[in-house]
Amino acid sequence: MRRRTARWRRARVRRGHLPARACVAVVGALLLCTTAALPGGPALAAGTPSPYAFAPEARSVPGAAGTADAARLTPGATYRSSLPSDGKTYYSLELDAASDAYVSVTAVPAVGSTIRPGDGIRVSVEDSDGRSCSSSSKTFGIVHTPRPIAAWGAREISVKRSRCQAAGTYYVIVERVGTATSAPDAWDLELFAASEPPRRQTGATAAPEAWDSASPAPLTGDATHREGGSGFASAETIGNGVWSTDVEPGRTLFYKVPLDWGRQLYATAELGSSNSGQGNAGGALNLSLFNPVRGFVDDDGVTYDGRQKAAELDPLPPVTYENRYAGPAPLSAMRFAGSYYLVVHLAAEVAEKYGDGPFPLTLRVRVKGAAQPGPGYAGEPQPQGVIEAGAGDWGAPAAAGAGRGGDAAMTVLAVSGIGAGTLVLAVLGMWTLMARRRAGAL
Repeated sequence: MRRRTARWRRARVRRGHLPARACVAVVGALLLCTTAALPGGPALAAGTPSPYAFAPEARSVPGAAGTADAARLTPGATYRSSLPSDGKTYYSLELDAASDAYVSVTAVPAVGSTIRPGDGIRVSVEDSDGRSCSSSSKTFGIVHTPRPIAAWGAREISVKRSRCQAAGTYYVIVERVGTATSAPDAWDLELFAASEPPRRQTGATAAPEAWDSASPAPLTGDATHREGGSGFASAETIGNGVWSTDVEPGRTLFYKVPLDWGRQLYATAELGSSNSGQGNAGGALNLSLFNPVRGFVDDDGVTYDGRQKAAELDPLPPVTYENRYAGPAPLSAMRFAGSYYLVVHLAAEVAEKYGDGPFPLTLRVRVKGAAQPGPGYAGEPQPQGVIEAGAGDWGAPAAAGAGRGGDAAMTVLAVSGIGAGTLVLAVLGMWTLMARRRAGAL
């Protein structure tokens, strides 16, 4: 009888009748996967964390050694590629004679790579005649931790320029910059291409001369917990308020702050004190700001000696279309409405002085100013929803004051909660159906 019962049980499992303990395991596994997928959930497994979370929809493209074989990038899409330690890597763009185009390149060295202060990347855009349209570079600076860094290139239409104005093929060129002792391993790349249509009507062609450049008093009040994402695509939405999390040395956290036209952003990142070590960790805490097309705006870094430290962005102008006519990069980069990215990095060297942590991190974000009308685009920016064309007050500070997130952040949490609840109900429903089938078979 026992042998027959055992065979009967095995047959039931083969026909799809799972034991209750197996159902519990399935539910637990699905809940764990759900939690990991939600904003603020445990996105990384235990052990050494990945330095960057690439966009799941990113297409893999090869980097060519010359223009002849350059893979085409389409505005509105995200790509994955790699960058060797020497030489240039080429990609192509097919552009019209009216729209501005932007390409941001995020370089991600592997964990354990050797990084020198002068190491970094340069991104250039050239026309088919080899004439330069733009060029920018970004280095690791005094922070030797392998971490994501980004630089951007552009083809801009302007009556003040004589080159790079025609329709045709353009080339994006990515290369390493740095010392001769730079690590020989290849770096992973994430490339993001975007386009911005012209305005329907011609407006001012000069940057605003007057704006409030005084730093306001930092926000106070209770902080709301936000984990932060591990890449641009997984950046967690925050707004006007005080936000907190814990960060381990070597980690980079991504947040995004919606800003409408006319809004002004102030941000500070604070690292809490520690009694677990001694000494100075140079460039320990870095706070960087990127615009909606992932173009670098500004950053600040501070040394950590165990006492609480704060990295603070310089005052930046309100978001206006005309900022693009300003000379210095921090000002001209504040040219789009959309989500601006706050990127916080804690150097791995902190662990050598003060242990593995985690360390308390606080972000104080203030958004000021009234929403203004947009520039009136003659078309849709690509991808849609990145450069915002409207004048809605979606970037407004939360009415509840400091310590509370904006509406966008609350929407993210609400949708996440609904998604988790829906999955739980679906799993429980499946479990109930299986139990009924099992009872009918007895």
